[in-house]
Amino acid sequence: MYGLKDYVSRAKKFANNKSNLGNRKLATLMIYATDLCDSRCKHCNIWAKRPVKYLSFEKIKEIMKSKAISKDTAIGLEGGEFLLHPEALQIMEWFTKNHPNFDLLSNCLKPENLIEAVKKFPPKRLYISLDGDKETYQHMRGKDGYERVIRVIQELKDVVPISTMFTLSPYNNFDDMKHVAEVCKREGVDMRIGVYNDMDFFDTDDKAHETGIATKTAKKEMVANYDDGDRSLDVKEVIEKPIYTDLKDDNFKEKIPPIVKEFKENFDFLVLYDEWRKGDLKMSCNSIIDSLCVLPNGDVPLCQNLGVKIGNLFERSLDDILNDEATKKTQKHYQHNCNGCWVNFHRKYDIVLHRMFEKYFGKAITGKMFGKYQWEADKKKTYKQYMEEMEGKYA
Repeated sequence: MYGLKDYVSRAKKFANNKSNLGNRKLATLMIYATDLCDSRCKHCNIWAKRPVKYLSFEKIKEIMKSKAISKDTAIGLEGGEFLLHPEALQIMEWFTKNHPNFDLLSNCLKPENLIEAVKKFPPKRLYISLDGDKETYQHMRGKDGYERVIRVIQELKDVVPISTMFTLSPYNNFDDMKHVAEVCKREGVDMRIGVYNDMDFFDTDDKAHETGIATKTAKKEMVANYDDGDRSLDVKEVIEKPIYTDLKDDNFKEKIPPIVKEFKENFDFLVLYDEWRKGDLKMSCNSIIDSLCVLPNGDVPLCQNLGVKIGNLFERSLDDILNDEATKKTQKHYQHNCNGCWVNFHRKYDIVLHRMFEKYFGKAITGKMFGKYQWEADKKKTYKQYMEEMEGKYA
């Protein structure tokens, strides 16, 4: 998904921020512009948040004037469902003219609106959610939106690059992962795989990494959707689905569908997740140094996973928050002492950073630069050695 140029640019910002010389720069800023959502996901309760909050168009423009943001800072526009923001189209129009390096995230439940918006104000990349087949979609997301997602893929795949995002959770399984991979291969779009995590902003219920994959089977139940004006999506009955595996399965790696290997930065993310959840993978968290997210109420959390806040944009500017000595001290502490999540936004970058430095400088020097780390129980094994073993073992 990312090329060498993207990684070089990010490495420069990371080095600048680590040096503490001059203003700190952001490689990525995710703007959660609203917590309003028209889905009803079981693995996320953001749709139930009330009162609804928005970051105004004016506030977003103010944020974008920060010295921390350069023309190659990647911006993500999301929610909730971003397009439910009352100023969504104005915001997208502004970005196409002033900062075209922005991505849009959507659940596709209002396909006509999304298709029109993307064609008029195209983002650099469109990220859409798809967590399984039609039955799993209803079970996991509480609404019958599967065909709408497929429609969006088919109508926009030649307009903008699309990444379909799959989250492995207690509500789906590896068969669902395979299904989504097959859809992406058939339609010629990218696939991004993530693992369910306890993320503070999303008010999750199930304990991540302890609640098994596909252990939350669907029962025949009534789903009480709040009225969002589209009754065609209401799910009245959910079909029961069987359990296939869980996170404590010793054969986790074996059950990863081989087709996943056809999409970059997914197979290693999953096999290394298995090492991490067993307590054998340890590495520093470096993405918090150059990547942030902003919440609808103006809060700036340290990361997507923890409830640690480093400031609020209605109290201080983004530059003040980033360059504050208290922020630097907090980031340094968690950078070297936190190995507590497997969130895509953070851990995929950490994997790339460690494996690239290890490739060119070796494991010992990489360890001195970022702190001691290990890919698995054997502390001496390199990424290359580990992945060659995994590729051979689970070919």
